[in-house]
Amino acid sequence: MRRFRVARKTGRAYCGAMKQMIQSSEHEANAYHYGVIARAIAAIDVAPAPLGLEALAAEMGMSAAHFQRVFSQWAGVSPKRYQQYLTLGHAKTLLRERFTTLEAAHFAGLSGTGRLHDLFIRWEAMSPGEYAAGGAGLEIFWGWFDSPFGPVVVMATDKGICGLSLAAEMGEEAAMADLVARWPKARFTENPERLRPWVRAAFGLDSSQSRAPLYLIGAPFQIKVWEALLHLPEGQDTTYGAIAQAIGNPKAVRAVGTAVGRNPIGYLIPCHRVLRKSGGLGGYHWGLPVKRAMLGYEAARTGAS
Repeated sequence: MRRFRVARKTGRAYCGAMKQMIQSSEHEANAYHYGVIARAIAAIDVAPAPLGLEALAAEMGMSAAHFQRVFSQWAGVSPKRYQQYLTLGHAKTLLRERFTTLEAAHFAGLSGTGRLHDLFIRWEAMSPGEYAAGGAGLEIFWGWFDSPFGPVVVMATDKGICGLSLAAEMGEEAAMADLVARWPKARFTENPERLRPWVRAAFGLDSSQSRAPLYLIGAPFQIKVWEALLHLPEGQDTTYGAIAQAIGNPKAVRAVGTAVGRNPIGYLIPCHRVLRKSGGLGGYHWGLPVKRAMLGYEAARTGAS
């Protein structure tokens, strides 16, 4: 019996070690892939004309075959196809061909497979009184994870994910400080294992998990804007003015822009899908290269042209 217990413990330890190795391998692959994508975006931006596969691979210091494989694993399409999503004029094309009002998004997305929040996310909001307390009495758990867009720090309460900050452009120290400053009176506890199932569910990496909960911590107007964004399907884009219309305050375009910029849950609350009316990308709190990568990634996944 004792030998059996030892064997069972050894087996559990082995399985645990294998699981960690697999997760570590996945994280390293994600980080590597996004690093390549970020460098490719920079190369495309400075090139006077579109780069062919051989030229782009050479810029990355890779063989054409290896570069094609890395790109396809990350984006699901070829580098040539993906490059179309990164051209400066593509934002206008997205807005013209993939624009949706929030009202249309609500109905069109119900039967589609691209609604990230329908598939993987549910949410609730903190009360205004709790928000005004600045996080007093709130314990927030945090941990670092890899994502398709580089390292992210994720924060959550017992009720759900309340923060996700992307560090690829701003750096890990700034990404962490950005979230901590939002809830200055909260108690922060590092506990990535507690958050891992929610993070994997949120990114669609674990079908066995139920939908990841989001916990929206913000002023009432901010929450209205963020909830409107959560009704925007993946692969669809909108404008600040359309959001203002959707929340019943059409003159509050500037205030909507401020609320979008204060979104604490990057990618999962899809503020990257908001473009200027002119077709310009607008700003992005975590860096425009990340925003462009997200739009291209989603366009490739949903077959946008």
